[in-house]
Amino acid sequence: MTVKRMDNVGIVVADIDAAIAFFTELGLVLEGRAPIEGDWADGVTGLHGMRVEIAMMRTPDGHSRLELSRFLAPPVVADHRNAPVNALGYLRVMFTVEDIDDTLVRLVKCGAKLVGEVVQYENMYRLCYIRGPEGILIGIAEQLVQKTS
Repeated sequence: MTVKRMDNVGIVVADIDAAIAFFTELGLVLEGRAPIEGDWADGVTGLHGMRVEIAMMRTPDGHSRLELSRFLAPPVVADHRNAPVNALGYLRVMFTVEDIDDTLVRLVKCGAKLVGEVVQYENMYRLCYIRGPEGILIGIAEQLVQKTS
């Protein structure tokens, strides 16, 4: 059997409101917020007494989602927000944007910081990494040439 789709990427944050504002400015749409707890949540995460608030953000095309989670219990045990690009494990989420320069101007106003510089890959993409809310590493790319099928 093959995978049908990827449902979402999850990111744990301390300030869920700031993260929602940032990803809304990037262009994602808030689908909803909800508290999550109970035996089923404990069972799937392996965390006894888990209580979390989630916010589900959707890309404008409706095909991708980002789940933001703020853990109320148990306490967060590790912090990978400042890990460098070559760290093992989850690293970043990449978004394609219409205009990378405009996107950077808007996101810098929300506290984003450019990691390196905006570079061009051949005649296909302009891209960069930024640190978003709480230091989350995010890639943004502007496609320069449309692919032909």
